[in-house]
Amino acid sequence: MRAFSLRRLTAVLVKEFIQMRRDRLTAAMVLGIPVLQLLLFGFAINLNPKNLPTAISIDDPGRFGRSVVAALHNTSYFEIIEQTNSPVRARRLLDEGRVSFVVEIPVDFTRSIVRGSKPSLVIEADATDPASGSYALAAFNSLATTALRDDLVGPLAARAQGPPPFQLITHLLYNPESVTQYNIVPGLLAIILTMTMVLLTCLALTRERERGTYENLLAMPATPLEIMLGKIAPNIVIGAIQSSIILLVARYVFGVPMLGSFVILGVGLIVYIVALLAVGYTFSTIAENQLQAMQMTVFFLLPSILLSGFAFPFKGMPTWAQWLGEVLPATHFLRVVRGVLLKGNGWTETWPEIWPLLLFLTVVSTVAVARFRRTLD
Repeated sequence: MRAFSLRRLTAVLVKEFIQMRRDRLTAAMVLGIPVLQLLLFGFAINLNPKNLPTAISIDDPGRFGRSVVAALHNTSYFEIIEQTNSPVRARRLLDEGRVSFVVEIPVDFTRSIVRGSKPSLVIEADATDPASGSYALAAFNSLATTALRDDLVGPLAARAQGPPPFQLITHLLYNPESVTQYNIVPGLLAIILTMTMVLLTCLALTRERERGTYENLLAMPATPLEIMLGKIAPNIVIGAIQSSIILLVARYVFGVPMLGSFVILGVGLIVYIVALLAVGYTFSTIAENQLQAMQMTVFFLLPSILLSGFAFPFKGMPTWAQWLGEVLPATHFLRVVRGVLLKGNGWTETWPEIWPLLLFLTVVSTVAVARFRRTLD
């Protein structure tokens, strides 16, 4: 057995550093991505979301009603994006996911307070994500004692010292018992598919190159588009089977309600699965080896978990982080699956999330076909 040689060790070390310097993509991912993710997620993740979109259904435009609206705005938890006198219109915004809360100020709200009959102020909350609005609801519950403090003057001054002049009623919709599993388990369908579908195809071409079979692939009389479809198509079946298993477990183990159409959910699933497979295939056209492809997969998975609304409230992130989240397919599919299962959404509510998935699929597929290498170099 040869004795230990520092000279030989130094030669091996120098060779490895040279190899690392040549592999610029891996070096950039290893050094740059952790810093990028730290800054991105550190600024984007917020467990106390504010400025949540809110609709006001106001049937009494009196001064007390206006004071309540101003008090909601001053809490900084509610961003009033629309005022209407139609409760149906306000509920529609809630069903479509465009607002998180609807506050209903009833007819004769001001007159009832003057008469001392304590009218009801109702807030309806989208409880598909129970954690996202908990602080906002706590702020709402404090309005009874503060909202009309400056209005109860003169003959009404005595009521400012007594019990609240109106009562607050909270309705939690779509998940009235605030069961966490109803929110998490459908979301896991999106995250599990992201992890497995991208992984299945991210090695599609890098494996061929490392095994020495890429030349045989190039020799086939097939276009880059046909090769991509051939690599992706078999995995669609795997994704469908995986989705079926997850939905069965969600229904019969966790008791997740399934109110909507499985046809709509199935369309969303197929588009989402194909989009993820196309992402993985695109990574395989860019990566030079399987390690790089795996690193790209991890880099894609983390934002899908943290910026899509799965782990943290989407509307609590800053605007720029929401823009990034809107690019991710997981963000849109989360809205599809939660909307169909928990809200019973139809095509009208689902299509605004389906077309971004189709657009994402088109862009990613175009990049994959353009990046396909027609040579071994």
